[in-house]
Amino acid sequence: MTASPIDVPPTGPEAIPAAPPAKHGWLNFVIDFGPLLVFFLAYKFSSGGEGAFAATAAAIKGTVAFMVAIIIAMAVSKWKLGKISPMLWMSSILVIGFGALTIWFHDERFIVMKPTIIYTAFALLLLGGWWFRKPMLKYLLQSALEGLTDRGWLLLSRNWGLFFAALGVANHVMYELIQAKQMSFDLWLTIKVWGITALSFLFTLTQVPVMLKNGLAVPDEAHDQAGINKS
Repeated sequence: MTASPIDVPPTGPEAIPAAPPAKHGWLNFVIDFGPLLVFFLAYKFSSGGEGAFAATAAAIKGTVAFMVAIIIAMAVSKWKLGKISPMLWMSSILVIGFGALTIWFHDERFIVMKPTIIYTAFALLLLGGWWFRKPMLKYLLQSALEGLTDRGWLLLSRNWGLFFAALGVANHVMYELIQAKQMSFDLWLTIKVWGITALSFLFTLTQVPVMLKNGLAVPDEAHDQAGINKS
């Protein structure tokens, strides 16, 4: 009987040494969510006109603000955290690339397509890593959840890979609805900013038991372990 990928931990040396536990949780949230919020606000404050041209102009203004905001987010990440995670690099490259296409062609469809490509890329990377017993989520985040086992990282990679795949399908469905004039860009943007963010937060909460069952150290346990080591 062949072992399942999650039942066999990765072997060999780690490609990237484990980083210390992540700090500045609020700053990480601002770096991740801030540029998207800037895009949302810039679009909303610019979309007062009537007609398709006004909506496209607002989307372009929002896109420019989005591109500037994500460059600032990268600079802040490097300055305050000392690094730019691979996930932020990938997102930034796609935001700037598809943002440039949106501006050049005056077509907001490119900005709607972008999340599908990002979600699909993350899904393939995480699920491919899970299949080959490589915890890619650990490398993407460049941070360690203290005590989490390799099996725990593999489970998280699999679960988040499936979650990103579902988001990719959902975003593509919304893209097709927009193309068919059955859904507005405004509604898509609202779902993207608030709905997907809330859904991601809820999904993160569902993964807490997985982490706790696979060695994640809670603060009290970490403190007690430190006391034992000193004694």
